[in-house]
Amino acid sequence: MNDFLPQIPYEEFAKLDLRVVTVTKAELHPDADRLLKLQIDDGTSDGRQICAGMKAWYAPEELEGSQVIIVANLEPRKIRGELSEGMVIAATKKVGDEAEDVAVLRCDRPMPSGSKVS
Repeated sequence: MNDFLPQIPYEEFAKLDLRVVTVTKAELHPDADRLLKLQIDDGTSDGRQICAGMKAWYAPEELEGSQVIIVANLEPRKIRGELSEGMVIAATKKVGDEAEDVAVLRCDRPMPSGSKVS
């Protein structure tokens, strides 16, 4: 079964700001069963926070220090009372509507935090 989304023009894809970031701290989200709360070094002085639904597949300490890819230009939103300022990119293996496995996309060698993915 083909579950690909419809094609989009390159100009629409180019609107995504994909960046390499470093997870400086990861912890369980205080008010959610499936979420981790990540503090991110995105190359700016303040960094950012992202809430990610990957608790079933990653312990917080497995992500700390790793470099992952994020969508950096999503509008911030509150998720269970915590601000999330982006989205971690991950591959998801689904069975029906449920995620059976999740694998975070990581860099294969160190890059400066905030590097643009192109």
